[in-house]
Amino acid sequence: MNKDKKLKGPKNRPVSIDGIVAGGRRLGIPISRAYSLKKEQQVSSLGDLTPRADGFHRTRQSSGTLGQIPEAEEDALLDEPIVLDPTDIKKKKRHMFGGHPKVRKALKRSLLSLAALLLIGGGFFGYKFYMAQKNLFRGGGAAPALAECKDLSQLKREGDCRVNVLILGEGGEGHSGADLTDTILLASIDPINNKAALLSIPRDLWVRIPGNGSQKINAAYAYGKQKSTAKNEAGKQEDALDLLDKTLEPVLGIPIHYHAVMDFTAFRQLVNAVGGVTVDVPEQLYDPTIAWENNYNSVIAKKGPQTFNGKTALLYVKSRQTSSDFARAERQRLVLVALKEKTLSLGTFGNPVKITQFLSALGKNIYTDFSLEGITRLYSIMADIPSADISSLDMVKPPNDLLTTANLAGLSIVRPKDGLYDYSSMQNFVRNSLRDSYLAKENSQVAVYNATSTAGLATSKSTELKSFGYNVTAVGNTPTQTNPLKTIVVDLTGGADRYTKHYLQQRFKVATSGQLPSGSGITPPVGTDFVIILGKDVK
Repeated sequence: MNKDKKLKGPKNRPVSIDGIVAGGRRLGIPISRAYSLKKEQQVSSLGDLTPRADGFHRTRQSSGTLGQIPEAEEDALLDEPIVLDPTDIKKKKRHMFGGHPKVRKALKRSLLSLAALLLIGGGFFGYKFYMAQKNLFRGGGAAPALAECKDLSQLKREGDCRVNVLILGEGGEGHSGADLTDTILLASIDPINNKAALLSIPRDLWVRIPGNGSQKINAAYAYGKQKSTAKNEAGKQEDALDLLDKTLEPVLGIPIHYHAVMDFTAFRQLVNAVGGVTVDVPEQLYDPTIAWENNYNSVIAKKGPQTFNGKTALLYVKSRQTSSDFARAERQRLVLVALKEKTLSLGTFGNPVKITQFLSALGKNIYTDFSLEGITRLYSIMADIPSADISSLDMVKPPNDLLTTANLAGLSIVRPKDGLYDYSSMQNFVRNSLRDSYLAKENSQVAVYNATSTAGLATSKSTELKSFGYNVTAVGNTPTQTNPLKTIVVDLTGGADRYTKHYLQQRFKVATSGQLPSGSGITPPVGTDFVIILGKDVK
């Protein structure tokens, strides 16, 4: 072949030996032939969506069914050349950025500005969220039940497998007795059985406050704050809550895991932050003493469903002159349940924007010892508890009318019916109403036998166990009083009821046995899960 003679492809199109042609021409055209589309094949269709080999391909219509390409066309498709045309690329760029250079620059500046705003906004949002949650959720409390009580070593006593939150309301700055906690409400949550209960503690309940003599319970927090040596407000609040716990836990007989303290301002903001709450008011509330705060209307709330904003909700829960403290406590429980429903319906803790608004609204008018992780976990637990399963506990109405009013040195007080400082009936009621989650779930049958010469020991000990929520089904004496030095706890479940076993071991400070002692002569009722043989170590 003549070296000077140009190679010709189909239709006399010049090509190079390696298949590359300058001037934006096609790459990869075989020397022997080139593939071209028929006119009827240049119509777009759903066939264009069919997966193809890697590379760029012209739009083509398959003559086969959807998702399939006939074999002949597939072979041709593999031979189809790639076109690189610099002018096409420039056209696409001009189309993307507005064509005219000035338009392109303006658009680019706008995009950059938008990106900067997003970055700044995101940083501001993150900072705002961080500061809000830091001020509100300081941490410090702990409840094993938030981790489903998986670690038995954390369960020190019955009741630890619940979440007990003490909610306190105070007047705050600008109100007389600003640190007196006139609202004391215990919210107790059972995350294992999906139940909860609200218990109001009367503010006038007469108690012993460690290191401060005897006084109404609403003064314990104030005393703790006044006598605190902490250098900041948060430290003073911690000391105040510590003194209140030391005062209240022996009265109720259960542990307190977390606290929330809010003043009037925080309560109003809390209700407003969720857009108000709806309460089915059981009876009309009439109180002329606070009518001036209600546009000079003495009717604070009419009977039936009422929607309260922050201001009207506060009036409803703080009114007391025309009703009793007990009636006010019930109104507070109604509003708290309504607030729970509204917060969950909004999905507050599932929405970062809403939770930031929520936290910012509360500001520094509320104190809690929750961590953000802890409150988020509690929120998810409460979401699974229907309002119908939130009970309201009352210690003034039959059959549990355990408290009464009295006059002590000119002071109007509330005291147990059993006598001043005798809280045994209260504790029995509270611990049985707020049974430990796993004691309630396992509900093990317990038999108690007295092996000592102390008369009535089995009866008194079984009464105590019942007050902690144990299911005592048999009480008696062993056939012979052997006066063993140590109490024996026998587990007949083979370790199946491990929480009851753990609590009994903690209570009697002994390890459990798997079978009854030989020669004991004891025949427990059928179905008994644990047998307790009392020794001389039991007081």
